[in-house]
Amino acid sequence: MALKSSWELALERTGGKSTAKLTDKQKKALAELDRVYTAKIAECELELKPKIARARAADKPEDAEKLEEILRAEIAKLRAKLEEKKEEIRQNKK
Repeated sequence: MALKSSWELALERTGGKSTAKLTDKQKKALAELDRVYTAKIAECELELKPKIARARAADKPEDAEKLEEILRAEIAKLRAKLEEKKEEIRQNKK
């Protein structure tokens, strides 16, 4: 069984039709969201990556793993929130 690409899966979900066109206002809002959430993710990384490095340098792998899990969870949470907000903008036809 061959694996399908995300593009092929999206085509199946939409029935092969292209998605709705976005207004310039929506495109700008989406770009702004990307900018803001990219900054939030970078901020989170800047806060936690040095702590992870210090934990590794202090030979505390358990602490480093906990911090890495916190980082992954925070990034996942931010990305989910980003997608939620993007979907709100896409659904808003104004």
